[in-house]
Amino acid sequence: MVHPSSPHAEERAAPTPPGRRARRRLRGRRDRRGVALVMVLGAITVLTVFLTELQEETSTELSAALADRDALRAEYYAKSAVNLSRMLIAAEPSVSATIGPMLAIIGLKGNFQVPVWKFTDMFLGPFNAQLAEPGAAPPPEAPAEASSAAGKNLGLTGGGRFELKIVDEDSKININRGADDVGGIADQIMVGGQLLSLMSAAQYNPLFEERDGDGQFSDRATICSALIDWADPGDQAFACDAGTNAPSSTGAEDSFYQTVGLAYQRKNAPYDSVDELRLIRGMSDDFWATFVDPDPTDPDKRLLTVWGSRKQKINVTSANAQMLLALTCSTEFVDVAATPLCTDVNQQTAFLTVASLVQSMTGGILFPTPKDFVDAMTQKAGNSLGGMLGQQFKAMGVEAVKFKPNATKSLGNRTNFLSIYADGIVPGNKRETRVRVHAVIDLTGATKITEVEQNDNTLDQPGSNQPGSSQAGASATPDAYEKQVRSNPAGTIIYYRIE
Repeated sequence: MVHPSSPHAEERAAPTPPGRRARRRLRGRRDRRGVALVMVLGAITVLTVFLTELQEETSTELSAALADRDALRAEYYAKSAVNLSRMLIAAEPSVSATIGPMLAIIGLKGNFQVPVWKFTDMFLGPFNAQLAEPGAAPPPEAPAEASSAAGKNLGLTGGGRFELKIVDEDSKININRGADDVGGIADQIMVGGQLLSLMSAAQYNPLFEERDGDGQFSDRATICSALIDWADPGDQAFACDAGTNAPSSTGAEDSFYQTVGLAYQRKNAPYDSVDELRLIRGMSDDFWATFVDPDPTDPDKRLLTVWGSRKQKINVTSANAQMLLALTCSTEFVDVAATPLCTDVNQQTAFLTVASLVQSMTGGILFPTPKDFVDAMTQKAGNSLGGMLGQQFKAMGVEAVKFKPNATKSLGNRTNFLSIYADGIVPGNKRETRVRVHAVIDLTGATKITEVEQNDNTLDQPGSNQPGSSQAGASATPDAYEKQVRSNPAGTIIYYRIE
């Protein structure tokens, strides 16, 4: 408190002029100007960062959920295609019996399988994709019951589809026959001869003059031996030599895979899949694209397989042109040095051209029977399809082939092993989801659909081997069980992979 007698009392007691107070308030507001704006901008920045992060996280989770959903849908589209393919395969005997007489009119005679699996678009097309928009009316020119879109259980909903390819494994070189616990040294020699014939053409020389996939120099015999030794459970290296006096073995197997620094050794057991061939020494990308799988988009052009049986006969009905050329020039069939087709590039080109053209015109059927194959290659005159093809080969400059006696007994025209490549496809806004299912079907022992129906009717008779009956227990042996399993007209799945 200021005393009245203080010299500052009068000054402090004097009121502040209004103008000065206004200037003070204005100066205070000027000092605080922009604070609110800074706070608002800061809040907006924080919210923007938060919302952006939230949006990215939500979008990522949504995209992942959509990808998983589409992948699941595509997988089941592919599985549906596999089941439909097995249904088509089971119907093959009935189809062959029905259209066989019609094919005989155009020269396709003989008891052979009609490769219905090459016409999947024709037989399974109504089950693929979406046949009509939901609620759409049938075309005015056709009644509703005449449209396949009006059928039940036809087509796929949701805009998805499948792509299907069925490949005959019996028309290829089965590497697993080189395992001596399966077929013995005779099968090893046969497979070795087929492999050498496949690789023998002069145009492939540069491939064996460069370093292979392991950085080494490997000739034809070395890679051929490596392919067989991988599946051969013995410890003796197989001598892959086309010479008649060649030894069957070159001594104990070496430790090549460990020597070059690979983290594995020979399997000494049969191959489980074709992809396992990539582990073999010398297997470069060029070798793979030339002799194993020339076109990954078309599995039918694959030349090697690992699925088959010891009694398997190479199916000349569905073998492609390059495979037929390799068989013809195998040491098992001909004297390679005395066969111009096996040494003349021009004749080989002419053979491949004619064979590929005929196959494209007949839906893949080139030689209905092994006899037609022999007649065509020996250029035997006649009215059969083989005889007519032989004249076409002759006109193109291909000289006749002289086969060894009984050499073609390993050829056939039946199929027991089929590969099903089914791609399930789901289109999206900016992407397309694909899932592939590869299944291998073994038709060994498979019965016809009519026989299965008869067996089912037999089980209904009194005293039959129904479950619980006395006769059922008497036949429940492992061999009987395996026979019953293999009686499935759709075959037995021996390999199944989802990619």
